[in-house]
Amino acid sequence: MTRQNILITGASSGLGKGMALQFATQGRNLALCARRVENLETLKAELEQINPNIKVVIKALDVNDHPAVFDVFKQFKTELGSLDRVIINAGMGKGASIGTGYFHANKQTAETNFIAAIAQAEAAMEIFREQNSGHLVTISSISAVRGFRRAMTVYAATKAALTSLTEGIRIDVMNTPIKVSCIHPGFIRSEINETVEKVPFIVDAETGCKALVKAINKEKANSFVPNWPWSFLHWLLRIVPASMLRKMS
Repeated sequence: MTRQNILITGASSGLGKGMALQFATQGRNLALCARRVENLETLKAELEQINPNIKVVIKALDVNDHPAVFDVFKQFKTELGSLDRVIINAGMGKGASIGTGYFHANKQTAETNFIAAIAQAEAAMEIFREQNSGHLVTISSISAVRGFRRAMTVYAATKAALTSLTEGIRIDVMNTPIKVSCIHPGFIRSEINETVEKVPFIVDAETGCKALVKAINKEKANSFVPNWPWSFLHWLLRIVPASMLRKMS
């Protein structure tokens, strides 16, 4: 089934932008939102140059403005006629070890990555239930499988919560025309990790986003991307001793 009209949050840079570029080559119409509208305008021009036959609609959205999330999603549906897929991608990676004076940063990450994701899921699922069709996609992380230390502590916790949230939604609409997928990227070079030097198995943005879009189009319940090595390593991460995780992070 072709999901023609695709909404992506956090689309002004990073994985959101990379996925939009990939979907444009596949001829999909795109509804793109983010806080940085100037970036979206540049991306819109790039996408229309890649494929002049697609429709690209952009809107400013801070996903922490929850009423605006509902309004923007409804506006996108009205302008495109329907929403066939919504990709909850907006997020951040601020933070530090718990108890070191960075509660404000940890709180901001928690609110953006999880509370705002609930708002996005609510807005998307309201539309999908009304349509009796659609594909909800959440962008989680390989870090969802275990706890991590330092700057990753709260980030990993929010991604674990997002994975659990996605599964709950999937179970709720099981045996209906609505599909629900959770994607767990490994390390893909983007704005969120551009200052981190030593990262195992990291791939460039284009390679990573191609893998993301391929996994999304398969509409599986859970995907770990790129498939190699993360389809194997996520099982290993679940069982390695905490002492080893400490050395890795």
